[in-house]
Amino acid sequence: MLALLLLSLVTSSSAISPGPTAPADGEALIRSMYERYQGKWYRTMTFVQTTTDLRKNTKETWYEAARIPGILRIDIEPVDSGKTLLFRNDSIYQFQGGQLKASAPFVHPLMVLGFDVYADTPDRTLAKLKGIGFDLSKIREDTWQGRPVYVVGAAKGDTTARQFWIDRERLVFVRLLEPSRSGNGAIVETQFNKYQPLGNGWISVEVRFSVNGQTVTTEEYANVKGDPPLPDELFDPSKYGKPGWVE
Repeated sequence: MLALLLLSLVTSSSAISPGPTAPADGEALIRSMYERYQGKWYRTMTFVQTTTDLRKNTKETWYEAARIPGILRIDIEPVDSGKTLLFRNDSIYQFQGGQLKASAPFVHPLMVLGFDVYADTPDRTLAKLKGIGFDLSKIREDTWQGRPVYVVGAAKGDTTARQFWIDRERLVFVRLLEPSRSGNGAIVETQFNKYQPLGNGWISVEVRFSVNGQTVTTEEYANVKGDPPLPDELFDPSKYGKPGWVE
């Protein structure tokens, strides 16, 4: 009788509190990411980045400021040189000596997956991801750096298809695999590592870029600030000023 009672209690408890349901596809996962942090994720941030190019054995300091969704400014040392990259309106603007030298359409996948997904509408995020070439109908579960993840865009064992990996518990982006834009057949991997809390969201303070499994560039973030006040002019290509937000 006691065994039957315990079995009844376990069955009833399971019926009342089912475990989390895995998303049916990549679209459902993106909507879950948005819903998890809707109205909570920071909308601006600044940080100082140390960029190490392992192929050239060089280091640079980059001063970065973002307005989420979709806007990022990078001032490269020395900041008074006017060497700046600006991402906005799904475009990239390149400045040299404080003058605009080039611009082109560009959807920044790391901005979309790492930040914009929490502030932009899911429909806009999904349209961008489809436009980049992700197959959102494919989703599976896996493990990455000892943590459970969702993998969107590729079947198990497929390391050549364009795919992104999302931490299952935190619902944050941790890995991207995609063919090189150079068309040489190489596979480029991006990792968002060492996540730390920032406000009510998260920030990865180490980013690693690899080509065919070999690390070529690392980024380390310091002095990270969430939701600092940032003027509109900072992100306006027609009102470019230097040295940006750097104090």
